[in-house]
Amino acid sequence: MKIEVMLADGHPVVRCGLRRMIEGTPDLEVGAETGNGNTALELLRSRAWGLAVLDLWIPGRSGLELIKLIKAELPRLPILVFSAQSEEHYALRTIRAGASGYLTKDADTETILAAMRSIAAGGVHFTQSVAALLSTDFSRRTDAPPHTLLTDREYGIFDRIVRGHALTEIADDLSLSIKTVSTHKSHILGKLNLQGQVDLVRYAIEHKLLDPTLE
Repeated sequence: MKIEVMLADGHPVVRCGLRRMIEGTPDLEVGAETGNGNTALELLRSRAWGLAVLDLWIPGRSGLELIKLIKAELPRLPILVFSAQSEEHYALRTIRAGASGYLTKDADTETILAAMRSIAAGGVHFTQSVAALLSTDFSRRTDAPPHTLLTDREYGIFDRIVRGHALTEIADDLSLSIKTVSTHKSHILGKLNLQGQVDLVRYAIEHKLLDPTLE
């Protein structure tokens, strides 16, 4: 019996590429796909799945929040995060949220398929870079940089702000009110001891949190 995979990615071209990759294997098949986080959650609730492959940034419920919701309801479901976001910035957070693997979208076909099979079989799949990060988890250190102490929600909003997303766009993407996003922004500024958006961007640059290859 083939392992049924549910794909959730906001970019149709990425889903198409993954689907074609999987269709060429004897042991994996795409059971459903979506570009919306809310729909992904509904699909995963509808029946048993062998593996969920999720992007961090998709409309509706996205990213770390979605992973936490899935694991709360379906704790045995294996999750592979397949994202354009840098491992250094997000891998540890996705692992703590419940993902069993993290790959960036520049991974080759062999690596992606190996990760899917390993995770679906109950294992984990992390690159050497992620393993190194796990061994020096900043969130558990007293000298942790301020941004590592942001909540997952705050970090997601911080990341979007420094990449130039307007608060209205962030609110729509995360299905939040403008007031809620503004409140999170205020909390972020307070935790980082900064005054405004320009300071946030400067902080991100100084701490190498902006990856120009993802713009």
